[in-house]
Amino acid sequence: MRALFSYGVAFVIIVVLGVWLGTGHLIQGGQGPGKGDRPVVALIEPKGGALTNSLEKSGVAATLERTPGEPDPALTIAQREAANTGSTASARSVQVKTFTATPMAIEVPVRGQTKAKAAVTAAAETTGIVATVSVSKGQTVKVGDPLCTLDQGTRQAAVAQADAALAQAKVGVSKAQADYDTNAALRNKGFAATNTDRPLQVALESAKAGQIAAQAALDNANQELARTNIVAKSAGIIQDPLATAGSMLAAGSPCATVVQMNPILFTGAVPEARISYARLGMPAKVTTATGATVEGKVSYIASVADNATRSFPVEIELPNADGSVRSGVTATAVVSIGSAPAQLLPQSVLTLDDNGVMGIRAVENSKVVFYPVTIVKDARDGMYVTGLPAKLDVITVGQEFVKAGETVKAVEDTGNGAATQAPATNGAQT
Repeated sequence: MRALFSYGVAFVIIVVLGVWLGTGHLIQGGQGPGKGDRPVVALIEPKGGALTNSLEKSGVAATLERTPGEPDPALTIAQREAANTGSTASARSVQVKTFTATPMAIEVPVRGQTKAKAAVTAAAETTGIVATVSVSKGQTVKVGDPLCTLDQGTRQAAVAQADAALAQAKVGVSKAQADYDTNAALRNKGFAATNTDRPLQVALESAKAGQIAAQAALDNANQELARTNIVAKSAGIIQDPLATAGSMLAAGSPCATVVQMNPILFTGAVPEARISYARLGMPAKVTTATGATVEGKVSYIASVADNATRSFPVEIELPNADGSVRSGVTATAVVSIGSAPAQLLPQSVLTLDDNGVMGIRAVENSKVVFYPVTIVKDARDGMYVTGLPAKLDVITVGQEFVKAGETVKAVEDTGNGAATQAPATNGAQT
């Protein structure tokens, strides 16, 4: 009996619970706003069935009714906000700051290294043993300064022999000239036949030719003697290789190497995207890894790009009278290619439009306008950009909450424009 009583009570509770649930509404998602609610009894029979009609007539079934002022459940959330904005909201408030374009130097950075303008080898022009070396490594020399001296050997004797041969040739010319003059005088007086001058004239010309040959031999002997003194043909600093006293130098062997350090060169490469800006004579500032800063001008631009890097080699000539800039030092050059009007904007005002284009949002006649920009330089105070009007009210606070064409209320930004976002005037929290 006790078990039957328990089962009976449970059955009554289930029946009462089922009736109570049947009078309510089932909210079922996935069918769109306003379309997912229906009476629970609809799960048992279709709308208009006997059970449904009985519940509705008895007033037991619940009826969902929209209270006055409540949004239509058939509308989407965006449609509800749009309807609410159109009826009650005012224009959003944004903070703006006026920016004016100023001339900005456009500079192209180039990385490279310093390089000596030339390395000239002072080579021996004749064979000989090095008698003396007049310079040491690191010494600065001028044009004409002695570098090495070779042993003269028999060269001095060869000069003396050539000089004697020249003197003998001159005597021969004098004798031949005297014979010719004597014959001419006799022929003028009729004491000599007219055809007797021909052999004397030949002898005179032969003597003169001998004198010329003797003079050339003397010049060669003197030149050969002079070649034993090797001098600097260019100014610079002595570097290896450097000959040592007592060593044998053949013709063409180096006595010393003179590195030209004034002017010195900076060598680098300009990317092909910027080669159109490069011009000969453009001013440039070069800063080396050692901290030295030197100003110069572009002296060379290659006409053919490097096959591996697709960049164009360039050279910048730098004054280096004191020799403070050394060759082979890593350096960075900044080439000034002119100027263009640009605005210095804080990085926080830059934003993207719906297409992912970098730009800024500004206010013109209470309307939001989007301007794409080109960043030309990154500075400590912000970004230099081009592509904007000369004077513009840029939105500094609230630019992410408005779109182009929207009417806004512009308020002057008295701060840096990057601290906080301005709240919207429709009550939404940002």
